[in-house]
Amino acid sequence: MVSASDAPDASDPTTPRVQRKGDVPLPTTTPLTAPRLRRRMACWLYEGMLMFGVVFVAGYLFGTLSQTRNALDNRHGLQAFLFVIFGIYFTWFWAKGQTLAMKTWDIRVVDKHGRPVSQPRALLRYALSWLWFLPPLAALAPFHLPGPESVVLIIGWVFVWALLSRFHPQRQFWHDALAGTRLVSSPPLSR
Repeated sequence: MVSASDAPDASDPTTPRVQRKGDVPLPTTTPLTAPRLRRRMACWLYEGMLMFGVVFVAGYLFGTLSQTRNALDNRHGLQAFLFVIFGIYFTWFWAKGQTLAMKTWDIRVVDKHGRPVSQPRALLRYALSWLWFLPPLAALAPFHLPGPESVVLIIGWVFVWALLSRFHPQRQFWHDALAGTRLVSSPPLSR
């Protein structure tokens, strides 16, 4: 049995750190504080821009494999395919700690104890992250509003959802709280 006085000092640079293959742990001096909301939303917007490339490649692949000639043909199949592709993309990168946008903005996703996120937890976070869009889409469905009005309502909900993080004790988004994950500031490991 190891007592607290016999435990290795985490601040000592000569102390080896236990690391699983493929994990990049947070430095022990990094506090588990949420990045400012402005930075998280900038990362969110940048992630959306990067997703255009994923949508383009996945859409091309789907159209080629399904021999779809018109974009409106097989629309629901394409949407389901993109949902799966997005799930693979986010689950893969979140289990590694960061997406490309998160790496740019020095943000990392960890579990509530600061450890790397497992793939099942990353998949749960992906499913719960649809709370950004599903409530307004469900509310809009029966009304068949024109595109610009729908966009305004969806952006309004995203704004409200982001501001709700101010009411969380650690300033986390609520889908992170439900998934048992958190976004933390992560200084670059090497530059």
